[in-house]
Amino acid sequence: MNVFPRNFNRDFPIVDHGEGIYIYDNKGNRYLDGCSGAVSANIGYGNKEVATAIYEQICKTSFAHGSIWDTEINEIAAKKILNIAPEGFTRVWFVNAGSEATEAAIKMAHQYHLEKNNGVSEKSLVIGRENSYHGSTLGTLGIGGNVNRRRLFMPMIVDHPKIETHYCYRCPFNKEYPTCGLECANKLEEKINRVGAKYISAFIAEPIIGSTAGAVVAPEGYWKKVRDICDKYDILLIADEVMTGVGRTGKNFCVDHWGVKPDIIASAKGLAACYFPVGATLVTKKVADVFSKGSGVFAHSHTFNGMPAASAAVSAVMDFYVKNDLCGNAYKMGGIIETRYAKEVADCDYVGDFRGKGLMWGIEFVKDKKTKEPFARKDDVATKFRDFCLNKGFTVYPGTGMVDGINGDNIMIAPPLIINEEQLDELYGKFVSALRLFSSQLKKSR
Repeated sequence: MNVFPRNFNRDFPIVDHGEGIYIYDNKGNRYLDGCSGAVSANIGYGNKEVATAIYEQICKTSFAHGSIWDTEINEIAAKKILNIAPEGFTRVWFVNAGSEATEAAIKMAHQYHLEKNNGVSEKSLVIGRENSYHGSTLGTLGIGGNVNRRRLFMPMIVDHPKIETHYCYRCPFNKEYPTCGLECANKLEEKINRVGAKYISAFIAEPIIGSTAGAVVAPEGYWKKVRDICDKYDILLIADEVMTGVGRTGKNFCVDHWGVKPDIIASAKGLAACYFPVGATLVTKKVADVFSKGSGVFAHSHTFNGMPAASAAVSAVMDFYVKNDLCGNAYKMGGIIETRYAKEVADCDYVGDFRGKGLMWGIEFVKDKKTKEPFARKDDVATKFRDFCLNKGFTVYPGTGMVDGINGDNIMIAPPLIINEEQLDELYGKFVSALRLFSSQLKKSR
């Protein structure tokens, strides 16, 4: 074996091909992809329209370095992204992945304040949240709060301030919504005052938390309040929509659920839906104008920014997404999940909470439903359930550590946005059956 694997301690099934929402291994076994890979293969597998668009672009030109050339396909792709973005977004900075999109966003926020103040600004810190993940670069690990991903690299990380996240199931303030007064949002202003607004460039958050907490949805009013706080202190608001963007939650971008416009959006997974590595940092006219009227140059780039083939993939995926109303389908399927399956899932043994929107849902495993006591970390319940589901012919996405950074097990269910009602029945039928069988095994082992 020559590939450096993600995990030397396990053998992975070998994928042969994919078709629609299904993946086939080299032994002929079929798996329903219940998590879109890593909540990213949004249009499923084997889409010939997208593959053809990429092929034709590569045949035309495979590479055009951004310091020398512009390409028409980049402008086409950017326009199609902005067509589904919240009102006021006018520019797209192309990158290669989600980590690069958030990395670009935080560097852009810092430079924005420098450009606005004639090169003089102390605004370099980004406030993040506990239970957050914004990427695996050293910069994004510094703003994220995921203990497992940060622990080994702490000596290399420049750490940034953190606040508690919205997590109503386990409110860190022991309050209940809505009488809580959105204490989780108020903590942002408290942190700003403790650190000093003159040092803070931006606040970054996922509208619905991904694998680090398992599809935890922001309560009504949270995003409006943090928007108001950011405006009050001249701090940019960055929405990390790497996972939630492009229809995943039943809106084009998740912030649309609350009618709030960030200053910067980081996007990636749904843009090219795994047909090509690509990400993008979207900015409002306010941000773009500061750069264009200032130095005119964003001091950050990579060789493969704006790859023509990547933009061809984005363009084709956007066409397919709009033509087939995948956003509307995610919204419709989310309603079916909520009315048809939510109670059945939540009633399963060891399921403490079932939450989500659109086609992004998560469960939190607990040892005791009344006390919400998590399983011991050594039990590794989420990973074991992932493997259990794989043996039953479908995939889910595990996460850990949401309770206190170490303990806690969650599973995300987020199939491709092309899934239909019959396939949704198949997925949730398999899922509920697996939950019951797995729970039975857990009981016997305790």
